[in-house]
Amino acid sequence: MTRGSSSTLATATADYLFCTNCRKVLRKEKRIRVSQPSTRGPSAFIPEKEVVQANTVDERTNLLVEEYSTSGRLDNITQVMSLHAQYLESFLRSQFYMLRMDGPLPLPYRHYIAIMAAARHQCSYLINMHVDEFLKTGGIAEWLNGLEYVPQRLKNLNEINKLLAHRPWLITKDHIQKLVKTGENNWSLPELVHAVVLLAHYHALASFVFGSGINPERDPDTSNGFRLISINNFCVCDLANDNNIENASLSSNFGIVDSLSELEALMERMKRLQEDREDEEASQEEMTTRFEKEKKESLFVVSRAFDDDIISTSDVSRYIEDPGFGYKDFARRGEEHLPTFRAQDYTWENHGFSLVNRLYSDIGHLLDEKFRMVYNLTYNTMATHEDVDTTMLRRALFNYVHCMFGIRYDDYDYGEVNQLLERSLKVYIKTVTCYPERTTKRMYDSYWRQFKHSEKVHVNLLLMEARMQAELLYALRAITRHLT
Repeated sequence: MTRGSSSTLATATADYLFCTNCRKVLRKEKRIRVSQPSTRGPSAFIPEKEVVQANTVDERTNLLVEEYSTSGRLDNITQVMSLHAQYLESFLRSQFYMLRMDGPLPLPYRHYIAIMAAARHQCSYLINMHVDEFLKTGGIAEWLNGLEYVPQRLKNLNEINKLLAHRPWLITKDHIQKLVKTGENNWSLPELVHAVVLLAHYHALASFVFGSGINPERDPDTSNGFRLISINNFCVCDLANDNNIENASLSSNFGIVDSLSELEALMERMKRLQEDREDEEASQEEMTTRFEKEKKESLFVVSRAFDDDIISTSDVSRYIEDPGFGYKDFARRGEEHLPTFRAQDYTWENHGFSLVNRLYSDIGHLLDEKFRMVYNLTYNTMATHEDVDTTMLRRALFNYVHCMFGIRYDDYDYGEVNQLLERSLKVYIKTVTCYPERTTKRMYDSYWRQFKHSEKVHVNLLLMEARMQAELLYALRAITRHLT
């Protein structure tokens, strides 16, 4: 990204929108240019003053950026993440290590792999960032014309990039063997682990970018000789009557009373679940039944505004193959043969961590710290309530993401997911996690209406890390099977 560029969002053009009604119009006139409303600050979802206040209060953020930032400045992602400064340090350290420190892959490869990963979700923000970084680290400009211009060994990552991004449960040891087989285009296992970590990181980071409404850093017209893709796909229909972001969070027709009653109801459900857990534990058979029920119910958690027709711009598709390949529910009908990933059989703590650390020194420690940080992060508050134990809620969010990826924890009662996560929140979680490019401000505003924006950012951090861990578990399990 351009150093010192303005954070003000210039009026941008969208090549496509994901609102069904808009899309019908755009299909008739393929080249129509649609202006998007301008919003200020690092996020289109969060009032600018809330993020700015956090940055001015916490001077440590600036020190972290100086030490670990790859862009050399306080970019929009960092500004929004700084609402949780403790987590931000773990994030910046791990990302800096992946991109800058000693590792199996050359620096330009790392940024090009980030571009390939971000392109799976049409995330222009991350693509634009790493196009610049790719060139700064000595990347060959011709590669930016598309995959046909890159070395064959990079092209060979297409399949695992596609599967990791959308259906990681389909990854097998055969995919690993094809990549590491003897030949001039083969990948060593350390190189492959580095690539997999980068792919999973940037798939998940795309979820955070869209889920938090991260604004572009500059006017997305041209960069490095090619036209940049559109800004994050916030639909004009969602923002048309809600351009004043400063007043957006409580300006809807939902009253304060409704929001408060929603909050009180959630608090009451948490209390009741805790009491029930202390009184009587469900049997393993019942726990299994509840997981299968939740897994199947996730099939019906969809946004009415969307269908399966995913549109990809030519600017994005140059970096990917099979752009129409996307998330399909793990539990979809007719695919009962897919076995559930029992988390106890291959855990991050006992298996994934040691493998990734052995093949790509120290990254395991950094990732482990980041996973633990976001999972345990709490201020013991819920909206206006203080001294609240939010462990149950955080675990429900994390485990629901893993449930959608077919990962089951034997010791978790999935009945809690239905009790704690209301439908609008489930729609938001599934969208952000599985097809983040479809996220809209309306979805963001529709859940936890009385909660602080920092609490919603915490949700996005949990979703991002749960997603990354799920992708890594499937990929590392396949690598382990290849080795045994």
